[in-house]
Amino acid sequence: MKHVVKILTLVVAITAFWIGLLQTSVVPCSHTWLLPIYFIVSLGCYGLLMVGIGLICFPTCPQEALLLQQDIKEAKEYLKRNKIDVGSD
Repeated sequence: MKHVVKILTLVVAITAFWIGLLQTSVVPCSHTWLLPIYFIVSLGCYGLLMVGIGLICFPTCPQEALLLQQDIKEAKEYLKRNKIDVGSD
């Protein structure tokens, strides 16, 4: 819930800033109307950057990989004991 409040606060702040720019005419009107589009594009770029960083820093877990292989082996043996076809080995 706290994350939703942060996002909504950010959206309200950006909206207030945008309306303020529209009212005061600090930025030409033709540029001010494009600010929401710039914001959405920037948000998309930020999201892609975070996904990329997450993929680069993805931890490898060799112990977990071994446990997973062991679990798969046990599951296949259990299914074979119960005469359920598990495909090729």
